[in-house]
Amino acid sequence: MAYQGKPIHAEWSSSFAFILAATGSAVGLGNIWKFPYIAGENGGGAFVLVYLACIAVIGIPVMMAETMLGRRSRQSPINGLASLADQENLSRRWSGLGWLGVAAGFLILSFYSVVAGWAVAYVFKMAAGTFTGMEGPAVDAVFGAMLAQWHVVLGWHTLFMVLCFLVVARGIRSGIEQAVRVLMPLLFLLLLLLVAYAYHLGDFGRGLSFMFTADFSALSGEAMLVALGHAFFTLSLGMGAIMVYGSYLPRRASIAGTTFLIAGADTLVALLSGLAIFPIVFATGLEASAGPGLLFQTLPYVFGQMPAGAFFGTLFFLLVSFAALTSGLSLLEPAVAYLVENRDWSRRKATAVLTFSIWALGLCSVFSLNLLADFYPLGFIEPLEDKTLFDLFDGLSSNIMLPLGGLLIALFAGWRMHQASSRDELAMGRGYRVWRFIVRYVSPVLIALVLAYGLGLFQAIGLL
Repeated sequence: MAYQGKPIHAEWSSSFAFILAATGSAVGLGNIWKFPYIAGENGGGAFVLVYLACIAVIGIPVMMAETMLGRRSRQSPINGLASLADQENLSRRWSGLGWLGVAAGFLILSFYSVVAGWAVAYVFKMAAGTFTGMEGPAVDAVFGAMLAQWHVVLGWHTLFMVLCFLVVARGIRSGIEQAVRVLMPLLFLLLLLLVAYAYHLGDFGRGLSFMFTADFSALSGEAMLVALGHAFFTLSLGMGAIMVYGSYLPRRASIAGTTFLIAGADTLVALLSGLAIFPIVFATGLEASAGPGLLFQTLPYVFGQMPAGAFFGTLFFLLVSFAALTSGLSLLEPAVAYLVENRDWSRRKATAVLTFSIWALGLCSVFSLNLLADFYPLGFIEPLEDKTLFDLFDGLSSNIMLPLGGLLIALFAGWRMHQASSRDELAMGRGYRVWRFIVRYVSPVLIALVLAYGLGLFQAIGLL
């Protein structure tokens, strides 16, 4: 029998609301910023094909597993895993998986909000025409000057955290659901407008060819591991967000159907982002493989050289800000749900305490860009000798906590949870056998490869 309890906090009004919220969680800086530049660095079309294959064999099955665990438990990830362990006659130590996800989301939001703050700042810079006609070195100097002023970075970090608080404190239906019902359609509309802009004024043919012409000679083993890792991270897996959102999913909704739609929408945003970015980059004679500086250095320069660039640049950074906000909400929610369940606090109080705590931890990332730019806490360890606090937080969460969480989710759902339980919750007929095979035998191996790559094990033994 499926667990029949109701979620403590609320329930999505419909499966469509869950799709919007989960898509909002998945669509973030990783789609709009990271995907275009890693595709550019790894050969374009061939990388895209491998990425799509990885979404199918690792992203979708693990997302289904995480959603299933959330809906069956109807609780926050920490309490939910403990409850499921009891149902399956397993050790309650599995609640540690919930703690890992909540901690990962907490840590990620502390530095993610700093980067999101930059995006919000650039909305205003673009609207003011700051980059119009500006040369490349001057554009770089604007970005460097912003990072060097700790009080400026702190202000934008604070604003982004306040926005997250205002939405999450209002609850599931009145807060998060209402926000994504507005933000997600706007996000897609802005993205389509930017693609149309790139079509009319950019080198769209070259961008299209770059995105979809497969050159497998340019695809290395390392590039395939990058595609594998990004396919996992882009769907917000392993950080408790999908699990807690799944706990609010109505029983009548199809987990398989909603997951396919979410993965499809997330992938569509990544591809459209490439089609919006590459043509205008190529039109100004720059290269696609511009690295992480693509978002805050290359693109502002490009918009500054293009007709109506200030207007469309403003729209672009609005798009980035909306995507960052919908992801930020999902990173905050798992910890909020836990405090509401366990401390008997109001949602507003729980959200306020956590928002302040994450904001305070974010000061480490803020100051590591300026006042503590030369502070390397683990400088005595050779691979980490030049890593700031910002770098360490990013590396710990992305390379260790998230893949480890995803691996444990696959192992719990595929090997420890009774087949009757998962079959009943997924209710997907013959497709269940395919899902179970993948989540037992394929996904764990691939996620383990992502974890090994993130830890530098391949590099250490000379395989890469």
